[in-house]
Amino acid sequence: MILELDCGNSFIKWRVLTGASGSVFSEGVVDSDQMLLSELKALAGLFLRKCRLVSVRTTEETGALIEALEQAFGVSVVCASPAREMSGVRNGYDDFERLGLDRWVAMLGGFHLASGACLVLDFGTAVTADFIASDGEHLGGFICPGMPLMRNQLRTHTRKIRYGDLAAERALASQAPGRSTVEAVERGCALMLQGFVLTQVEMARGYWGADFMVFITGGDANLVSGIVPQARIVPDLVFVGLAMACPLS
Repeated sequence: MILELDCGNSFIKWRVLTGASGSVFSEGVVDSDQMLLSELKALAGLFLRKCRLVSVRTTEETGALIEALEQAFGVSVVCASPAREMSGVRNGYDDFERLGLDRWVAMLGGFHLASGACLVLDFGTAVTADFIASDGEHLGGFICPGMPLMRNQLRTHTRKIRYGDLAAERALASQAPGRSTVEAVERGCALMLQGFVLTQVEMARGYWGADFMVFITGGDANLVSGIVPQARIVPDLVFVGLAMACPLS
């Protein structure tokens, strides 16, 4: 069995693949290393051979997780690393090592699935957009605050904005103008994300006309999934690219 990890700023997304077929044996999302180890140890029939991961955390944090996995399961761990070019995609950053690894492997996955030009939109703690041309050239991208960051900034800097996660979830059941603070904030932030998507798609059309694919991924993908009907929702796009960045024999 192979353990795959996407170690983001706020959460760790994990899944275990069976070695023979590559089908998903189990998967989940946790908010700490300790919770990850606990959930994995609780899996009946788990027998890990290898692990591959992509991390945007510090070197120290990533190293501590790797050490914990090796001690707990005796598994070898391979990490995605920066590259100037891989799997037909050419990193567009002037300093290629500065491009976030989660963005990099998502681009690898998107270009592989599209077999041509694509726009990759990832909705997590931060929201990212990346443009990959049909020849694999990464034209660059954009980063803006995601839903958690926008919400928390308003809560932090505006004294009267106080509400819980359940109220936030209920507020997003509609996009009508808010009749309470929670509705106004949550729906306003969601509309900002949707506007971001439309801007990126228009920019992609300026580059490639109609000859490109749009991929939407990340924990808040559902907030924008209906904005671009032709977009493909791929929750595990990072894992698609991770398998390319870290092939395991």
